Amino acid sequence: MRALCWAGAEGLAVRRVPDPELRNAHDVIVRVRRSATCGADLALLAGAGPRLGVGDVLGHEFLGEVVEAGPEVRRHRVGDRVVVCSTVSCGGCWYCRRGLYSCCDNGSSTEAVVAEPPWGAPTGGCYGHPRSTGGFAGSHAEYVRVPYADVGAFAVPDGVDDDRAVFASDAAPTGWLGADLGGVGPGDVVAVWGAGAVGQLTALAAFMRGAERVVVVDRYDDRLRMAERTVGAETLHLGRTDVAAELRERSGGRGPDVCVEAAGESGTGTRPLTGRLGARSADTLAVREAVHACRKGGTVAVLGAATGFVDAFPLGAVLHKGLTVRSARQHGQRYIPRLLELMARDEVRTEHLATHRLPLEQGPVGYDLFRTRSDGCVRVVFTPQERARCR
Repeated sequence: MRALCWAGAEGLAVRRVPDPELRNAHDVIVRVRRSATCGADLALLAGAGPRLGVGDVLGHEFLGEVVEAGPEVRRHRVGDRVVVCSTVSCGGCWYCRRGLYSCCDNGSSTEAVVAEPPWGAPTGGCYGHPRSTGGFAGSHAEYVRVPYADVGAFAVPDGVDDDRAVFASDAAPTGWLGADLGGVGPGDVVAVWGAGAVGQLTALAAFMRGAERVVVVDRYDDRLRMAERTVGAETLHLGRTDVAAELRERSGGRGPDVCVEAAGESGTGTRPLTGRLGARSADTLAVREAVHACRKGGTVAVLGAATGFVDAFPLGAVLHKGLTVRSARQHGQRYIPRLLELMARDEVRTEHLATHRLPLEQGPVGYDLFRTRSDGCVRVVFTPQERARCR
């Protein structure tokens, strides 16, 4: 089959790779219909986290059709259209039983023990990531093996089209997680750093939980306009505004009740702090701004794809302001069923985030658009079953 692979030195290439096969009784094979780019991919390509190997298949946000199912799969049959959670979780371990799916003990390959020195313990896997953080082939391919299919794959309602449903795989549950971690409630003022897909969906989730005002902060005008138009959020342009002062003005002089970092700007430092994982030091401006802007006693939620250590973290501000700081990779299995219901009722719309649609052969072009944010790109959605008309 064809797949978009890492070719070394931040290069990408579409190559022929072996077709996936069922490996255990709980697997399904999915024929991919849609697969979206994500900021976490850029961190991998930049070398900010665990090292990719040449030939590794990228991608983790996807939707497709079941073409083969193991004998122990109960919820899915051949022909079902499913969206697959990007987080691989077993559903039965201590963490999964408590809804902490991305912390799963059994969702990564045995090589995930490499994650123990910098993180303290291995965590759940993710498609399209190196062996140290999952070891599962990615979704920018014609077919994907889905382990624990009864836990991580969800039937898509007939009335929800592919371009909407694909974002229930990762971006939408991550946004819902941000509002959940922040404990957003009626009357809250919420600030969100990042007007990309996750930031916009965090803003929508905050409104749906009763927030009185939601302010989205970004440096890209086209994304800010999209957040205003599609979510109804207020916006602030980073670089043209004293963000902290303006947020105080819009929150009775206190600062936002909840600040969510959804900018995804992680791991661009140059000092390796742990050779085994390849994590690097980073200075995440959005997190620091969120901590300083948040009101005393408020909550800061961190969603960005951080992989290692962070310099200049304002721990003193956290302590003296009495802040709660929470973070996680998305526990999508909690949120996806509800999100699909909301999508079917037209209460959650995400198709506008697919600003660019390309066949898989143009994967390197798509990632260049996504990385540079050229041509108003928010997310690129690949269609692996469609061939490019010209080469």
